[in-house]
Amino acid sequence: MKTGVVLHVITKNKLPYEWLEEILNLAAEWIVVVDREGIIRYINGAYCDFLDTCTEEATGKHVQDVIENTRMHLVVRTGQAEVASIHAIKGSEMIANRYPLYVDGELVGAVGTVMFRNSQDWLDYSRKVQPVLEELKYYKKRFEKELRSKYNFGDLIGNHPKFQEAKRLAERVAGSQSAVLLSGESGTGKELFAHAIHQTSPRGQFPLVRVNCASIPENLLESELFGYEEGAFTGAKKGGKKGKFELAHRGTVFLDEIGDMPLQMQSKLLRVLQEKEIERVGGQAPIPVDVRIIAATHRHLEQMVQEGKFRQDLYYRLNVMKIEIPSLRERKEDIKPIAKALLCKLERKFSRQGIKLSEEVVERLEAHAWPGNVRELENILERAVNVLDGNIIRLTHLPLYLQDDLQLVRFHGSRTEDLPFKDGPVQPLKEVLMHAEKAAIQHALRQTNGNKQLAAKLLGIGKTSFYDKCKTYNIN
Repeated sequence: MKTGVVLHVITKNKLPYEWLEEILNLAAEWIVVVDREGIIRYINGAYCDFLDTCTEEATGKHVQDVIENTRMHLVVRTGQAEVASIHAIKGSEMIANRYPLYVDGELVGAVGTVMFRNSQDWLDYSRKVQPVLEELKYYKKRFEKELRSKYNFGDLIGNHPKFQEAKRLAERVAGSQSAVLLSGESGTGKELFAHAIHQTSPRGQFPLVRVNCASIPENLLESELFGYEEGAFTGAKKGGKKGKFELAHRGTVFLDEIGDMPLQMQSKLLRVLQEKEIERVGGQAPIPVDVRIIAATHRHLEQMVQEGKFRQDLYYRLNVMKIEIPSLRERKEDIKPIAKALLCKLERKFSRQGIKLSEEVVERLEAHAWPGNVRELENILERAVNVLDGNIIRLTHLPLYLQDDLQLVRFHGSRTEDLPFKDGPVQPLKEVLMHAEKAAIQHALRQTNGNKQLAAKLLGIGKTSFYDKCKTYNIN
């Protein structure tokens, strides 16, 4: 049928018949055309050479008298195409295609082509195509793997009551279709919760598409979420591109750092949640999508709503099931089991075995305030494994800011240790308190790498008060 279209176009543009004949002779495929009676109307020279005949001799004869085992006359009779059929001719097995030929809606004959003239042709072609197919298969598997959940509820480690409560609630809502809002500080494991919820849900066999709303520039966020049509803007990919919501069809979209989404995009996201359809950038028609939303934030969305920085209607759409994930400093008894699990992961990464924590390191880790939560703990352990000689992680393998904790004021029951003034003369209480306050502020700043807002939060004081104290103690 495609050949018929080509012939029609060539004839319409008045390409000389001699040109057409030469083109067909040069074609990689062998070609034969028969009429409704099975009589050969055309056969190219390459096919004739193989059949030990010539065009003049073959033309006008019945196709069965020229080509052994042919089925061309049957295709004319049935009007059914036969694609990629094995055709044995002169002791060789070839790959043949046979198409009914229609002109103005009427069946007038059939066109036959031979793609691979022998098994060697097929092997040569296969050798060329196979690397491309293998590469395509590799990227397809990689793409599918990236859109699958990596963690389950067994990967969420901790026995603290608040953590267990959050985990139980997440397990309970996993089978629901409702939106989930994960709230907690950075590094507490919100993404792990999202993976576990998706994997346990009925959508677990479909994609989990992750979007970090804070890392995508505002001018690109819409096209990333909803895709775009060809020509929608300068540099748009030919054929357009699917957005995250289309990729996640029947699965889950995980919107991390939802509190950083611009107000304009919040309104568009709200429409998607309400109408369950998206519209590509530059598109004209809406595209229905079936996705579940899991959002996460370390911000106080309620306060942002009051300040007009987050849409109230979107907040209520996302806050159907809210799960509060406690910080690591709230559940210090979980530090040891979490550290052991992280070390197992690092052992696989570094091809090591039997790495353990010394008791003094466990004590030091439990005394730390953990502004970076589990992410900070993993970073510390990875650093320790990198500089580790044997199998025991000791204090000297920890970062300097953790080793500096030796100089801090620490309390064990009613006994104080390492007080900077304990062996000196008695000082006025006011000076002792000022000294302790200054030391606490400097310690908080070291732990937060100079982030004053986070340091104030760790100390439990307001930002303004914190800045005033830094000025008083000449702390930059």
